Amino acid sequence: MEKFFIYSPNIEDGKFHLPQVYPMCGGDNISPEIRWSGIPKSAKSLALTMFDPDAPTDHGWWHWMVINIPVNIALLPEGAGDPRSEYFDIGFQTINDYGEIGYGGPCPPPGPAHRYIITIYALDVEGFEVDRKINPQILSEAIQKHAIDSVSIMALYQRGWR
Repeated sequence: MEKFFIYSPNIEDGKFHLPQVYPMCGGDNISPEIRWSGIPKSAKSLALTMFDPDAPTDHGWWHWMVINIPVNIALLPEGAGDPRSEYFDIGFQTINDYGEIGYGGPCPPPGPAHRYIITIYALDVEGFEVDRKINPQILSEAIQKHAIDSVSIMALYQRGWR
């Protein structure tokens, strides 16, 4: 049995490819390419999240929420988090903590580097019927409740880091 695995050619341990940065921080806000393999056989759908646990809020910061990804899909291409992308409808993208639908790249306040955790979840449900503007924290709780398995990668970003 193949191990559940996540990979991105855009992300290296301890680095974050700058085009993924939010425009307020000087980036192009392009979502990274994310690939996965070894999906558990019992999975009925997948979900992807990108979360900054170091954000100065009481709940961290949700940068990307994609639910209802079919289990026969193993890739979100670079730029898929843009509502104008031809790949935007791979799954169902909801609002992030910027108040925008789709991907919102890193833009932490000045100070130490923040962790950006991208997780793919194998779920025991075929999908969720929710409004695109569902609170990301509430959606995360539902995803975790139905997770069979999950895998994550982490990147670091610090404002002014080049």
